[in-house]
Amino acid sequence: MSRWKQLPDSLDPRVRQLAVQMRRIKDHSGLGLQALAARTGYSRASWDRYLNGRSLPPQEAVAALARACDADPARLLALHEVAVAAGRVDAGEAGETGDAEAGATGELAAGAAEEDTEPEPGPAAEEPRGGGRGRRRMLTAVATSVVLLAAVIALVVAAPWDGGRRRTDDRTAPADATAPAPGASGPKGTFVFRPGKEYPCPVHRARDGLLYAGYSTTRVGLVGPGSAQWAVVEVQCLLRHRGFSPGAVDGVFGAHTERAVERLQAGARIRVDGVVGEDTWGVLRK
Repeated sequence: MSRWKQLPDSLDPRVRQLAVQMRRIKDHSGLGLQALAARTGYSRASWDRYLNGRSLPPQEAVAALARACDADPARLLALHEVAVAAGRVDAGEAGETGDAEAGATGELAAGAAEEDTEPEPGPAAEEPRGGGRGRRRMLTAVATSVVLLAAVIALVVAAPWDGGRRRTDDRTAPADATAPAPGASGPKGTFVFRPGKEYPCPVHRARDGLLYAGYSTTRVGLVGPGSAQWAVVEVQCLLRHRGFSPGAVDGVFGAHTERAVERLQAGARIRVDGVVGEDTWGVLRK
C-alpha cells in the first residue's frame, strides 16, 4: 500500500474526492507509479502530480488509469467532470471579483482543459453589458456543477462498485435478514463518504445473541473492495472488535479492510476471498 502525501488543504472537495478515488484504485491494483506510467502512456512524474493533487489529470488519463487497474471508468469520469466544472466556476468567481489568483482548483482545471480556455477579452468587454454576460455564464456554470455533483452522489449511493463489479448491499438482502435486531438500530440517511471522517464503534451483543455496531443489521449482504456504505462501517467495527485492524473506520472497503477480512476468513477456516458474505457475517456477528 502506498504511503501517500497529504493532499493540499486548499484543494476543492470535489477535486479532492477524485484524487482519493484514483489513489484507492491504484492501491487496490498493486501497481507502482512506474508500472502505471508504462500501462497508460502518461509519465511517472505526471501521475505523481495527478495523485498528489498538484494537477488535475485530463479525461483521457483518468480513463487510462481505470483501464490499467481493471476498474470501471464510469464513476471516475463522472467525478472528473464535476472537478473540472468546479475549477471553471472557481476561476470565473476569481475573475469576477478581480482577484489576482484564481485559486488552487481553478488553476488545476485550467491545466486540464486548456482547449476550453477563452481568449482574453478585448476592449468591448469593458462595456456595461459584458459584465452581465459574464455573470450569467458563471451562474450557468454553477448550476451545471450542482447538477453534476448530484448525479455523482446518486451514482456512488446507488451503485457501489468493486473494480467494475457491483456488490449486493443491505437494500438487496432479504427483508428478514436486514430487519433491525433488538438494540441494534443504525444511523439514518444515505451513506456519503467524507474524507478524513472516522466512525466510533460501539459494538455490543443484542438480545438475539449477535454482535452489532449500530450501522447495519444485515447478515447476508455482500460487500467487498470498492464498496462505500454503512454496511462497510459495520464490517470495519466488527473486524476491529475481533482484533483484525481494518485501518480507518470510514465506510470505504479499501486494501486494509480487505486484508483484515482475509485474515479473519483464514482463521475461521472459511473461503478466503476478501469479500464479506453470509459465512463471513456469521463469523463477525457470533
